[in-house]
Amino acid sequence: MKLIKDKKREISKEEEFYLASQWQLMWRKFKKHKLAMLGGTILAIFYLVAIFSEFFSTEDIYIQHLEYIYAPSQKIHFFNEEEFHLRPFVYGLKKELDPETFRRTYTEDKTKRYPLYFFVHGDKYKLWNLFKTDIHFFGVKEGTLFLFGTDKLGRDLFSRNLYAARISLSIGLIGVALSFILGCIIGGISGYFGGAIDTVIQRVIEFLISIPTIPLWMALSAALPKKWSPIKVYFGITVILSVIGWCGLARVVRGKLLELREEDFVMAAKISGTSEARIITRHLLPSFLSYLIVSLTLTIPGMILGETALSFLGLGIRAPAVSWGVLLQNAQNVRTVALYPWLFIPGLFVIIVVLAFNFLGDGMRDAADPYK
Repeated sequence: MKLIKDKKREISKEEEFYLASQWQLMWRKFKKHKLAMLGGTILAIFYLVAIFSEFFSTEDIYIQHLEYIYAPSQKIHFFNEEEFHLRPFVYGLKKELDPETFRRTYTEDKTKRYPLYFFVHGDKYKLWNLFKTDIHFFGVKEGTLFLFGTDKLGRDLFSRNLYAARISLSIGLIGVALSFILGCIIGGISGYFGGAIDTVIQRVIEFLISIPTIPLWMALSAALPKKWSPIKVYFGITVILSVIGWCGLARVVRGKLLELREEDFVMAAKISGTSEARIITRHLLPSFLSYLIVSLTLTIPGMILGETALSFLGLGIRAPAVSWGVLLQNAQNVRTVALYPWLFIPGLFVIIVVLAFNFLGDGMRDAADPYK
């Protein structure tokens, strides 16, 4: 009886495999890629925090604590003089001035203990510029809480990094969305029609790819008017990043369409009177959608790095808006990084996000062909 049950289970598993859709098979194979699952989880956390950055931040990003300039991060403790506390807390900071170097140094003031609370009332903010509230995910009711330290104006870097994540991560998605539309349309026209149109489009792509990326981005971003508001600069940088981003995707789309345009289902669509645009968008592109998704996943890190590089050089997002590139402007020399290493935390976030996208892209690339 046991053998019969085991055989039935094996048969049912085989039936599930053969009856499963393309997307179900891709998901099963993707789940087996541990690094891809880890990368996807990390990105989900980053995007969740970025979407609700006002809620997860501990205070307003423009508040200046002039008495705590370049203050180090405050460590979270559970033990106080070998006594365990269920509620975590931070010690206050004691400022001292070195009489020889005139450098500020900070030490923990163990006479001041500030407990951490969840869903605490703090600085007022507008969530997504719609809902007014003052509830933060966690914080202190009195004293200070600098988990990532402060900058040269005494502003809390933990809150500023969370706000910066929203711009740096979203600019990659919006930029890739524009690149995706341009790449699919231009690549589709090039691959489907061929001939002189294909030749012209390919020469344009080769010309754009041959231009050094960073100098081109610098030239285009420098052309943006200085009087533009941060929102206009944001969309301007997004368009600039999309100028080159579509070229690689257009080549992929062209190659696939050259392969598929002679298939029987394309001929059947033509005979039935379907328009050329509908054949490309409703029949050809969906046939290799999984490859397009993988290409998008691997393109987003390039967009994020591009924005970070431009903002780091002072040609991208401008203050008072904050992005990881803008925050990294304070870490442009070795001395600053050596004395205040917490200023390099935005760079660490960029590295983590780019690696997570690469892991996710590797897993999706393997899952794109589930029959291998």
